[in-house]
Amino acid sequence: MRLTAAAPRRVPVVLLALLLLLTACGTRLPDGAFTGRPTPAGPGSGPGPASGANPASDTGVTAGEIRIGIVTSLTSPVGSDVFSGPRYGAQAFFQALNDRGGLHGRTVRLVTCDDAGSGIGNQDCVHRLIDQAHVFAFVSGSVLDYAGAPYVSGKAVPDVGGQPIGTAYDRWPHLYGIYGSAAPRDGRSVGWNGTLYQSTEVFRFFKERLGAASAAVVAYNQADSARYAAQLKAGLEAEGYRVLLQTVDFALPDFQAVAAAVRADGSQLLFDAMDTRGNAALCRALDEAGVRVTAKVTNVQNWSESVRTDYQSSPGCRNVLWATSSSLNYEDRQYPAVRDFRAATARYYPDRAAQLSAWELEGWAGAQWLTDAMDSCGAALTRACVEAFMNRAEPYDAHGLILPASFVPQPPPAGLARACLNAARWEDSAEGGAGGWVTQVPSMTTTCYDVPQLPYRP
Repeated sequence: MRLTAAAPRRVPVVLLALLLLLTACGTRLPDGAFTGRPTPAGPGSGPGPASGANPASDTGVTAGEIRIGIVTSLTSPVGSDVFSGPRYGAQAFFQALNDRGGLHGRTVRLVTCDDAGSGIGNQDCVHRLIDQAHVFAFVSGSVLDYAGAPYVSGKAVPDVGGQPIGTAYDRWPHLYGIYGSAAPRDGRSVGWNGTLYQSTEVFRFFKERLGAASAAVVAYNQADSARYAAQLKAGLEAEGYRVLLQTVDFALPDFQAVAAAVRADGSQLLFDAMDTRGNAALCRALDEAGVRVTAKVTNVQNWSESVRTDYQSSPGCRNVLWATSSSLNYEDRQYPAVRDFRAATARYYPDRAAQLSAWELEGWAGAQWLTDAMDSCGAALTRACVEAFMNRAEPYDAHGLILPASFVPQPPPAGLARACLNAARWEDSAEGGAGGWVTQVPSMTTTCYDVPQLPYRP
């Protein structure tokens, strides 16, 4: 997870969010889930045809308008760029949709709210958008503390395509995270009676792709960081890695000592449970000591253009930076849905070229998901109809942008399960020497492994 440098007392709060986000990546669906997909409305395929006069069919829906809410921790303690990507992706999607005539003759009007990264702020946003703005649904949320989730669920307001930074999307009904969920989501407990599961496809991928057998995990001497590091260690060891665990002081980290330990151990991979400030300092220490690992592994939120500047003083480390995700690389223009995304973001937000990210693309995908769900209702748009689309058995892939996902409750995972991923590597030589993320798999729908499911309690 990419974090900006922030006041030390604030950063540990986000490290828990890091733990919860990473375990959501990856799909656990049968091979048959990867065949066929719906082709309803959206910027890539056009709005569905209107069928007669539109009724004012539900809360937030008039004959000519649909009100949709987006809550973002835009001014959170860790900086404005950390959580903003999904919001911009969704906004670009709906601007493009409206320019094409809207959905069944209705314009989508977005109502946004910044919760400032606090639980109280989130509750205030949720109440304002539901009780005052009367939004029909939420979309592509990215918040540090989704304290308003019980209220959203209690009001039966669909929330589609949000980033699972916390545990809300694995607990509450009517909430649909961007990666899907097989948990009961009955509101009583997170996951299966308080237990969630991590799968090991990321570690298996690097073992098979790079021949890696050893890894270092670096964490702060802080509880949330240490818990996530332990989870990384458990996943690596389940895949047969030799693991070097390194802990540094949060206030005065000695990354030179870590670099020396990594060199002595011969670690091939490097994982971490730290913020961007720590990662940049660690990479500087590695470059200064002449230590090269085969891969410095990060995750979907750090899959962004900002690594160009975040790691500008450590180009050696930057050029072994890998990221994994459950969505397409935003650089892969050969895919029509990626081209649509890039064209719209360039048109409506040209000043954000240096902040383009995987999360922004996933915000677009969340908006596509909600739009396809609404389109399935025709002119008589209702929340119940949208939720019927969201809860159907057929997995959804946002026109190929994400791995197929669904919300059909399943028993607790047992044994091996099929899990797939996408992966890219930063290369300074890419994009004509400008640098960029280069996809490292032929297809994320076929880069799949049968891997164990490791339980943990968040």
